[in-house]
Amino acid sequence: MTSNEDKTKEIIKTFFEKAGFEMDLSVIFEGETIKIKAAVDDPKALIGQNGQTLADIQHLLRAILNHELAERMYVDFDINSYKEKKIAYIKESAREWADDVALNRKEKSLNPMPAFERRIIHLELSGRDDIETESAGEGQSRYIIIKPKG
Repeated sequence: MTSNEDKTKEIIKTFFEKAGFEMDLSVIFEGETIKIKAAVDDPKALIGQNGQTLADIQHLLRAILNHELAERMYVDFDINSYKEKKIAYIKESAREWADDVALNRKEKSLNPMPAFERRIIHLELSGRDDIETESAGEGQSRYIIIKPKG
């Protein structure tokens, strides 16, 4: 392990200690990405509504690490595999919506969602030749439309 990796782990550990959170942390380095996996007894406060607090903590950690290490790092922070489970749920839902659109030949507009969720849906459905997806709306109100093809 490099000294930069040691310093990174120490910064992350200190951040959570100062914030008063007790958790088991796993820090994995994959190129320019630092994957931080945390296990806690009660994750609700750290995840927040629709994962917003989790996203805010990830953003804060990235800013701190980029400042302290004077280099650009990407941070992927997950608590109790919340993101992993959410991605699986989004992919499964996308397939179900696409099947419904293909069967009924009627387009479906999804609720507004963050860019990373829209990207998951677009990628999950990109290989299908019976439907197509597009994003519509502006800012926080962007959403996906799934349309039958042909």
